[in-house]
Amino acid sequence: MQKDDIELLKYPIGQFEKPQEITESILAEWILDIKRLPQQLTDAVEGLNKEQLATPYRPDGWTVRQTVHHVADSHINAYTRFKLALTESIPTIRPYEEQLWAELSDGKNAPIEWSLTLLEALHLRWGMLLENMTKADFNKQLFHPATRHTNPLNVMAGMYSWHGRHHVAHILELRKRMNW
Repeated sequence: MQKDDIELLKYPIGQFEKPQEITESILAEWILDIKRLPQQLTDAVEGLNKEQLATPYRPDGWTVRQTVHHVADSHINAYTRFKLALTESIPTIRPYEEQLWAELSDGKNAPIEWSLTLLEALHLRWGMLLENMTKADFNKQLFHPATRHTNPLNVMAGMYSWHGRHHVAHILELRKRMNW
């Protein structure tokens, strides 16, 4: 497999690119993406059997099951990060080793329905929070010590909009390649 092919498997919708200006309409679309993610992920995995859930979406990648659980892990952290940034002055967030989390027993073996249910409730709360944030709220920032970047919450909303679509695309592209 060529390097370009692997890159396409890693980033089927491309990497996140922050727009020059984050308009109200762009932010509204990102919020809608976040709110729609649980149903899109549920639809993406619908009807997959045990063997299909155990299939990596790319060579050396996570299985479909691990990907679903990763999205839940990631978005729990995201929701907490938003709450921290809304209630503290430029909090330093806690990074986590997502690759290692995916290798834990729940990431490798738990039924995907657990994470799909968790995401449904989480995104209801997160969506409500996002819809009620002001422009000043979206300008609040957090600091990520691993990347050494400070980002406002409007950019974080874009990153998590992309993150959900990114992993749904991993599963949908695998289904297409495997003719499932």
